[in-house]
Amino acid sequence: MKTLLVIDGNAIMHRAYHALPPFKTRKGVPTNAVYGFFTMLYKAIQDFNPQYIAVAFDTPAKTFRQKLHKKYQAQRPELSDDFRLQIPIIKDLLKHAHIYQEEKAGLEADDVIGTIVVTSKQKDLKAIILTGDKDIMQLVDKNTYVVSPQLGLSNVKIYDEKEVKEKLHVEPKKIPDWKAIAGDPSDNYSGARGIGPKTAANLLNEYGTLENLYAKLKTLKNEKLKQILTDQKENVLLGKKLSLIVTDADVAFTLKKSEFNGFPQELKEQLGKLEMRSLIERFFNVRPPAKPKKKQDKKSDQINLF
Repeated sequence: MKTLLVIDGNAIMHRAYHALPPFKTRKGVPTNAVYGFFTMLYKAIQDFNPQYIAVAFDTPAKTFRQKLHKKYQAQRPELSDDFRLQIPIIKDLLKHAHIYQEEKAGLEADDVIGTIVVTSKQKDLKAIILTGDKDIMQLVDKNTYVVSPQLGLSNVKIYDEKEVKEKLHVEPKKIPDWKAIAGDPSDNYSGARGIGPKTAANLLNEYGTLENLYAKLKTLKNEKLKQILTDQKENVLLGKKLSLIVTDADVAFTLKKSEFNGFPQELKEQLGKLEMRSLIERFFNVRPPAKPKKKQDKKSDQINLF
């Protein structure tokens, strides 16, 4: 099977920005998010050899989730100026790399990713989603995997259906129902207050879906849980709407547009302007000139034995 690599642009930019020190070019242009983003992109290409690549981004426009719930993600801090300055640089470099990128006003990057992945399922592809966001795990199935960066930029964790179940205690397709009950502090909605993630998972493993749980709520023996679910039903149903990823957005994605055939030379020039020599060496196999060897003493020779 051919492979489609889909990158959660905002999640990976944030990961890169916070993983690296705030280095800049000689002209003072911040580049740590840029460098980290393309380092992870390169690693993903080396690891998974994709024939197609797409990058999805959020937009500054208010999303339908923020319209549904005014407090949605309201607690998140403002972007720093150094980070904000690097977003258009990353997008411009992707353009010079001939890598397809997509965003849609009113939607999050997750929704663009969901639409791209569902569209690709019709083409008998393996989809690899590079993100740090567990919400996207609801898209995982037998041909769709989530790759999540761990500490730093070099290590990743691959989630298939089994790994998602082990981590969250529910199947991928049940994640929206699970979040609807348990809530999500990172997105700032409560779900059913008083019911935690473990209990939410147990309820769904017993009843299957949120809708079936409410249809058979009278059969629930735990009176306390029954009362919470009854009292918090409005919050729970809102949580389902907020957590469910859109998979039928109106985006321009096609496999043809996302074909990846290696990095073009024009990207090399742009990376040079940003003084990213190490990325040029990796992307284009350009080796720096060899340095003359220094005479080593016996102590150095012993260290080299290890």
